[in-house]
Amino acid sequence: MLYKLFEIVQDRKSNPLEGSYTNELLNGGYEKAAQKVGEEAVEVIIAAGRDIHQRTIEESADLIYHLFVLLVQQGISLTEVEAELDRRHAD
Repeated sequence: MLYKLFEIVQDRKSNPLEGSYTNELLNGGYEKAAQKVGEEAVEVIIAAGRDIHQRTIEESADLIYHLFVLLVQQGISLTEVEAELDRRHAD
């Protein structure tokens, strides 16, 4: 599902959809996308700190989505992020 979600975000950039929240974020510039990533990260931290399992899952999904929007906006592919993770764990 992560690749599918990333592809959906990429498609919204290539094929804007009227009224799309994703397009609103993509068109809002770096500041708007970065702000949402920060907000969602804080919400994950709060939910985890309160040991609210389901809420932590929900907020984590929101964080991943908003991170993907930021990556697409910045022209960074999921493959590039994976390559960096592979590089870090290559022994």
